[in-house]
Amino acid sequence: MSSGPQRLTGPEAASLLKLATTASVVTATVLIVVKLVAFLLTDSVSILSTLVDSLLDVAASIVNLIAVRHALVPADREHRFGHGKAEPLAALGQAAFITGSAVFLMIEASQRFVSPRPLTNGDIGIAVMVFSILATLGLVTLQRYVIRRTGSLAIKADSLHYVGDILVNAAVIVALVITAQLGWRYADPVFGLAIAVYILYNAWQISAGAMDMLMDRELPEQDRRRIIDLALAHPSVKGLHDLRTRASGPQIFIQGHIEMDGAFSLLKAHDIADEVEAELRQAFPGAEIILHQDPFGIEEERSDFA
Repeated sequence: MSSGPQRLTGPEAASLLKLATTASVVTATVLIVVKLVAFLLTDSVSILSTLVDSLLDVAASIVNLIAVRHALVPADREHRFGHGKAEPLAALGQAAFITGSAVFLMIEASQRFVSPRPLTNGDIGIAVMVFSILATLGLVTLQRYVIRRTGSLAIKADSLHYVGDILVNAAVIVALVITAQLGWRYADPVFGLAIAVYILYNAWQISAGAMDMLMDRELPEQDRRRIIDLALAHPSVKGLHDLRTRASGPQIFIQGHIEMDGAFSLLKAHDIADEVEAELRQAFPGAEIILHQDPFGIEEERSDFA
């Protein structure tokens, strides 16, 4: 886990997540209105590409808002491990939305190669793109802060898409300037195709991260190494094996077997395990940790993947 401010849990984290998802929906809605006006005035496929992207942003952000709120629901009788996997499910939904928008843009841009059209009111289009960049920068700044404090995969997926939007909007400005100054009509569809490819790449990144969480992929190696080091730092712990980790939305799960002197009483072994768990929770706030106590030196069947 990277260094930085300690991650928030509980009501504070929930408040930040709700703020980020609401801000995302509001920002995307505003951008849809201004981009629609710009497209009607310019007939630019590049601006159309950003309009479609913003339409998908709203849909994905609404899904995100619902999923994040559901993921924050505490564990219950039917969901003993909580509802955190609502987040990667939302991320997969976003990936599907983004892929659909990219395919649409490829079709539209290809048609413009066959029948290129002159652009009008390019200055208006550029002004709208500058406004879009500034608004999106504000949203991404908020999202980055929320990600650092909560580790939310759903917000990370949403932020990744909006970072792509900033680059896309900048590319549209370049396309409009080239078309207006040089009269090269193919600049618009070329940039439209390039944007579509970039959007597909974003969709792949988002879906890969979501599948890792849904398939209970282990935490990154640096996090596993940190867990091992913290456990072995206790003077009474002689070894650690069968370490298993996973993440479910904002929730982290850590399981493992710590080895200690077989002469220890059950009470002392239990107290040592509690001390190790406390150290791990300081490093991984809000994590659910289960440590089994084993006598050191006893051979037993172990996982090949620990």
